[in-house]
Amino acid sequence: MSSPASGPTMDLRAAAAAVAGRVESAMRADLERSLAGCDPLLVEVVQYALFSGGKRIRPLLTVLCSRCCGRDDNDLYLLAAAFEYLHVATLVHDDVIDRASQRRGNATVVARFGLTAAILAGDWLHARSMHLIGRLAGPRGLEIFCAATLSMVNGEFVQLRLIGDAATREQQYFDVIRQKTGNLIASTCALGALFAGADEVRLQALSTYGDLIGAAFQVVDDLLDFQGDPGNTGKKTGNDFAEGKMTLPLLQTLARASDADRRLIEDLLAADRTDPAAYQGVVTLIERYDGFAAAAAVARHLVDQALAALAPFIRPGSEDASVRLLRELALYVLARNK
Repeated sequence: MSSPASGPTMDLRAAAAAVAGRVESAMRADLERSLAGCDPLLVEVVQYALFSGGKRIRPLLTVLCSRCCGRDDNDLYLLAAAFEYLHVATLVHDDVIDRASQRRGNATVVARFGLTAAILAGDWLHARSMHLIGRLAGPRGLEIFCAATLSMVNGEFVQLRLIGDAATREQQYFDVIRQKTGNLIASTCALGALFAGADEVRLQALSTYGDLIGAAFQVVDDLLDFQGDPGNTGKKTGNDFAEGKMTLPLLQTLARASDADRRLIEDLLAADRTDPAAYQGVVTLIERYDGFAAAAAVARHLVDQALAALAPFIRPGSEDASVRLLRELALYVLARNK
């Protein structure tokens, strides 16, 4: 999944770096306070988990959505940090579940510190994120945040039930990715707006924008799992198929395949999915039925809808800098290669 414009624009890169710097400063100051007196191993694990790289996309969304609703102060970056805490907590727990040894080219928390330390550090980060959301965004903010995290867990359970199931419908797939990714991204945008005191129209518009780019992000992830360069993504291709995840390129292919090819896909899903020959067989079938192109078209449609959701912020003759960056971020989600 690549294009000549696969990287972020210079303005977006500069804004993301500036926001990431302020968010990391807020995290370090918060950790110094909140981890004071804690066990040294907990301190080491949390620091390692948080500062081993990452795009900081969720904090960037929180900051941009607050700014385009009129607020930008020091507390905003601590609110944004809460979403990074939650995101990293989920990554740590995902790596426990997947028994992963590497993430972003580094040893995972579970590989470096062990199972117990990884689970407990993830729990600590989740608890701290909830504390900060409640303090900075109030009861409604905490309600939005907790609804998104509860949805994320349920989405994982639904996805688990659909593993290797060729009868999975596209609507089920979208239900899963909305619960796992879309709702959480929507909450980062909604809380930025809520923090800034936005009216309901603007809050809902930004929430919708977040939901749609979250869904698009996941569809692009599906494509990168098949088509990405491991040197860029940091992951082997074919992981989703090996795990039996029913991702959009495969679902689009199943919907178009002849009866014979559909049965072949079912057989490949039921066999040893770690066999390179099985993976190559699925890739050949997806290419035959334009499953990759069809999934990419869905991602483009989701991004178009996300851009349309920003209509309440568009002023004739001018565009707020933060709104422009939200537009650029949506287009980057579509064109990214890692």
